[in-house]
Amino acid sequence: MSYSPLSLAASLEAAAVEFLAGPGNDNGNPLRPGEKAFGQPIFGYAAGADLIWETFKTAVDPAFLTPKMAFSGLNPEAMASELWVMVFVLPQTGKTMREHNRATQWPSEGWVRSRYAHPKTVDGLALRLVDVLAERGVKAVVPDLSPGFKTLTSEAFQIASTWSHRHAGFAAGLGTFGLCDGLITKVGKAHRMGSLIVNHPLPVTERDYGDHEYHKHCLWFNSGSCGLCVARCPVGAITLQGRDKTKCAAYLKITTPYIEATWPDLVGGYACGLCQSRVPCAVRSPKIPTQKFTPKVSLNKEPLPGIRP
Repeated sequence: MSYSPLSLAASLEAAAVEFLAGPGNDNGNPLRPGEKAFGQPIFGYAAGADLIWETFKTAVDPAFLTPKMAFSGLNPEAMASELWVMVFVLPQTGKTMREHNRATQWPSEGWVRSRYAHPKTVDGLALRLVDVLAERGVKAVVPDLSPGFKTLTSEAFQIASTWSHRHAGFAAGLGTFGLCDGLITKVGKAHRMGSLIVNHPLPVTERDYGDHEYHKHCLWFNSGSCGLCVARCPVGAITLQGRDKTKCAAYLKITTPYIEATWPDLVGGYACGLCQSRVPCAVRSPKIPTQKFTPKVSLNKEPLPGIRP
């Protein structure tokens, strides 16, 4: 059976809201059962044949999978023109953000628990949407849960992967990147993301930025008027030239002993996200100033590896 793009998208969005209202979105706090890991989602859609996917082989890594490549494990005969990408953004709750705004060296409990809930909530939601589509006779793939997904050590980009939810969100009109690499959406950059590739037409979300305007909504890049995420990083992994992914990843590893000692039920947990709180783009996309500010630090320095063009 064929569905209109709008009706299929509406069915998927309704299923997502229903899933997030249930136990799959519980943050696991034993003292506050039923507390949600994430708030209300937003969605974006992109065409699999959009030429923007090819640009990510430069912006992310040469091994980045286009939607056609990522879908080929399920159906190698599917054409790019037969594929669409759905992206969802799950914002942190207001309670978590209030906690995290006060954090300095270590992440807050709400933030840690939402990160720990990722497999259950974010991956669980993506797989639930695949099931919803299957019930309608439509095939879909979750790229980062598929055999072709890999994380890479990249000479040019430090740490990379063959699929990026953030870049899929950029393609789907959901937002642009900040200085700390987070995707600044209309609900800010304090969120988790998921995406799936669908073998059925979906309504394409219009982008309000160009294919290479990676940082349009970032106050530092568009006007030199911010840079507060630099000060929020506890280990100096963010500078006015971008984010050092290796230093950032190293800090995440050392948060585990603190998390396990503080919340013993979170075995193996890791988290930070301080750069995504107490900044103007944390929970909204800030208005671009008409005035240009004079940067205190030159942006003409050689960027760190892993900064997009």
